[in-house]
Amino acid sequence: MNEYAGIRDRHRRELEKRRSEVYARIPALRQLEQQTPSLAVGLLRKRLLEDSSVDTSSFRETAARISRRRVELLEENGFPPDYLEPAWDCPDCRDTGYIGREKCHCLRKRETAILYDQSNLETLTEESDFSSLSESYYSGEELRQFRHARRVCELFVKEFGKNHKNIYLYGTVGTGKTMLSVCVAKALLEAGRSVLYFSASSLFDRLADSTFGSSSRDDLREFTSDLYGCDLLIIDDLGTEFTNAFVASQLFTCISERDLNRKPTIISTNLSLRELQARYSDRVFSRITSSYEICKLTGRDIRLQKRRTGRR
Repeated sequence: MNEYAGIRDRHRRELEKRRSEVYARIPALRQLEQQTPSLAVGLLRKRLLEDSSVDTSSFRETAARISRRRVELLEENGFPPDYLEPAWDCPDCRDTGYIGREKCHCLRKRETAILYDQSNLETLTEESDFSSLSESYYSGEELRQFRHARRVCELFVKEFGKNHKNIYLYGTVGTGKTMLSVCVAKALLEAGRSVLYFSASSLFDRLADSTFGSSSRDDLREFTSDLYGCDLLIIDDLGTEFTNAFVASQLFTCISERDLNRKPTIISTNLSLRELQARYSDRVFSRITSSYEICKLTGRDIRLQKRRTGRR
């Protein structure tokens, strides 16, 4: 909304500059424009005095005549007829962001851009949506697993905000786990939801820096507030980070706080469920297996297949 206020101020300054330019060249126009407010004030005064003889049609005719003469003067002096009209970046909402009580399309577009910027997903989502997914890299049981995971993710988007769900995507390297989670993120970002995406290593590095580094407690509180409160959190490549007691504790706290807040989480990893339990803790394993929908993806590395075939 600060941006919109800045846009309106910019257009106001531009209009004042044009008005000064015109008045300098056409002094008669300034005098002409002063007549309309005087007429309006006179009409209002009569209405307040409940004068039954007030003729609003006469006021409208006079105002229309002044408006026509205003246009004539502008055109006679080489100015466009709308030169003294306010300009808008978005004429639909007149740079307020709202049409009535509804958000304007321009505001929704700005919100989405901000959400993308905050999510760490702007480049990942450029060509990632459910319609771009291909089944040609899978066959047999691997294809069945992929179709199941895709259905789970599409239903997750469809029911988002209605049913609280979490998703745990696991399996072999390069089988589409990150792609599916990014497709979910893109669909929700474009619906105006707040999404945060972190690789596991960057997330726990950020938490460690905020906890033990030079950051203030306020910085840590602000970061964890976003982490626990955003509409969707995606933790990608869990298990690639250096795991220790701090990481295991932070992972449990994160997934627990989000569940308490009824905020969904998607975790993708190459770790099997047994490896998850061994690496973190029984309580992390218990929380994920009890409150996450588990989807397994296996097969050959799609990135390698794309390189060999030259497909994108």
